[in-house]
Amino acid sequence: MLFNITLFLYLAATIGYISYLITLKKPISTASTLTLVVSFILHAAAITVRYPELGHPPFLGIETLSFLAWTIVGIYLLVEWRYKVYVLGSIVSPLAFILLLLTIIIPEGEIHVPPYLRSVWFPLHVGFAFLGNAIFSLAFAAGVMYLIQEKQVKGHHLGGIYKRLPSLEVLDEINYMCLAIGFPLMTIGIITGFAWAKSAWGTFWVVNPRAISSLVTWLLYATLLYGRSTVGWRGRRAAVLAITGFLIMIATYFAINFILGGHAVK
Repeated sequence: MLFNITLFLYLAATIGYISYLITLKKPISTASTLTLVVSFILHAAAITVRYPELGHPPFLGIETLSFLAWTIVGIYLLVEWRYKVYVLGSIVSPLAFILLLLTIIIPEGEIHVPPYLRSVWFPLHVGFAFLGNAIFSLAFAAGVMYLIQEKQVKGHHLGGIYKRLPSLEVLDEINYMCLAIGFPLMTIGIITGFAWAKSAWGTFWVVNPRAISSLVTWLLYATLLYGRSTVGWRGRRAAVLAITGFLIMIATYFAINFILGGHAVK
């Protein structure tokens, strides 16, 4: 019931944020934000209530989509509070809605938790990784809006869309802020993953699709952070790389968890 109510509220927030993007009426953005805050609280309650039923943290199987959606919404609310960029909600709310919808409609078989997943390092590894991924999702949203806004500026079409989106400077700042915070969290996630692998298999590195994809994603974001810090990569290039990194991360997530089966044995 809590999941269904949360799903409905995510949909309501999506409609609200899109309506604000069209009308730019402040009461609509306020109502949308309040709806998303309530959704975030109810979603947290749903995850908490479901934990005893599952018998494991929401880091396995289809439940990871729900946890990712909740984390993304939480990070977005902080960004919205800091930058007042309500239009980003028109991307974040639909993303959260889709992730939670997939959690509800995709059947989940019984998950048997192997002993190596009961290590204390596993929730630390996944928790930090999910925080990094959630923050990178905001960089993705800012990157998409940056490209749209840049097209308006370069084409001298300073009309309705231009007025509705944040400035290129603000979007680029959000992109960099997300990268500067998300990358250390992803790095901690990888380090705790090494510790987990050592405790589970006696080696710091286990060659599997998940480890390889994590390393590739980390290298991509490391390159972007290095480029911004030393070479001065900004604007379009940073936006494109942020979008690319997030799409690779999402694609490998679905491939590993729902095609290759992830870690869990069902």
